[in-house]
Amino acid sequence: MSYYGWHAYVPVAEKRRQAERKLAKLKKQGRSVAPVRIEGRIITKSFWGKSWCVNLERYSDYENRLPRGRTYVRNGSVIDLQIAKGEILAMVAGSELYQIKIAIAPVTRARWKSICRDCAGTVDSLVELLQGRLAKGVMERVCREGDGLFPSPTEIKLSCSCPDWADMCKHVAAALYGVGARLDEKPQLLFVLRDVDETEMLASAGQDSPLTTAPGAGKVLDESDVAALFGLEMAETLHAPNSAFTAPKRPQHSKAQKGKISAGKTKPAAKTDVASHRATRAGSGTKKTTRASARKRRARRRP
Repeated sequence: MSYYGWHAYVPVAEKRRQAERKLAKLKKQGRSVAPVRIEGRIITKSFWGKSWCVNLERYSDYENRLPRGRTYVRNGSVIDLQIAKGEILAMVAGSELYQIKIAIAPVTRARWKSICRDCAGTVDSLVELLQGRLAKGVMERVCREGDGLFPSPTEIKLSCSCPDWADMCKHVAAALYGVGARLDEKPQLLFVLRDVDETEMLASAGQDSPLTTAPGAGKVLDESDVAALFGLEMAETLHAPNSAFTAPKRPQHSKAQKGKISAGKTKPAAKTDVASHRATRAGSGTKKTTRASARKRRARRRP
């Protein structure tokens, strides 16, 4: 313990070791645990996982508390995460092992029927639904603020056993990000959590939908598109290189064009002119030498 009651800084590697020790202790006690494992810095990869996290980030109620949660979930501090109907239970390793309980209100029947009605005829199979391979209009409807599938802060009740006075402490934030990572593996858990039956989105497959897109429309969105559904910029998006700094390409010429270009060049002709000029100078020098020799012979013959 350091000054003013704050805990001393603990390096990331040590935090991971502490989490692993606590996890091993729980397993030794016979506890069934489901830790959240993050490979690298990217927490979520699928449409459902990304959409869950970005939905949280668009609310000002949470924006100041979420960054610490990202650090904790990357460190492996979420050593257990259980998702059930209307409830998330987690254990997060900090200076101690903290218990988290998050209650999520179910989607009302009228709201779910509205979602299914608006998406009728656009979901071809349960596999496509769970993989997030949906028409863009369907994705926008599912992610819509207020009456979509993802919860708002008024539908979320947070609880943690840590002494932090804030409703959303870093341990709760880590658990919420852990839900996004878990949806990468088991997207059906979102429907379990919201207490709806995902197969009902397939029941009206033969009906027309106001969200139907043109034939051949793409059903896969990249990271920036997922963020665009919520009107946000994602922090973990790869940027393409700036075209302003791209070196211009040299024009490519065919063999015929190359022949014409080389035929039109004047440099070889210039070399010929220089050679002829040198030959002329050499010839004039020879004539001067011959004249000087003749004068010397005439001088010797004179008495």
